[in-house]
Order: sequence, then structure tokens, then C-alpha cells
Amino acid sequence: MNTTSATTAWVKSTYSGPDDGSNCVEWSPSYAADHGAVPVRDSKHPDGPALRFGPGVWAAFISAVRSDGFTGV
Repeated sequence: MNTTSATTAWVKSTYSGPDDGSNCVEWSPSYAADHGAVPVRDSKHPDGPALRFGPGVWAAFISAVRSDGFTGV
């Protein structure tokens, strides 16, 4: 995916780690609303690539995170 921080507003996930620069994931709600795909990137590499997920896949992932569905993985 080729989006730039100049044209896309990114938001840090509330599920990311403490603000020490590690384990930070960002997504763009405005891009998702405009394009029907959820872009996700590593906040440590804002100029790096972003992954795009369909809304259903992203909702399933968020549901699993919220229910601690990744324990022991």
C-alpha cells in the first residue's frame, strides 16, 4: 500500500504498548472510511509499508485481541 503521512491521518492503537516506542501499531480511520480497507503500519517506521485489511477481517482480528484470543501464541 502506498500512502503517505502527508495525505493520511494515522492514529495509534489503544492496544499498543506504552509510549516507549515499542509495539506501536497505527491505523487510519479516514482512509478506512474513504476506501473500505483498513490500513495498518508500524509507528516506528512511518515511511515504511502499510498493510490493508478488509473490514470483516479487521473486525475479527480486533475481536480476538479484545477477548485475549492470542494468549499462548
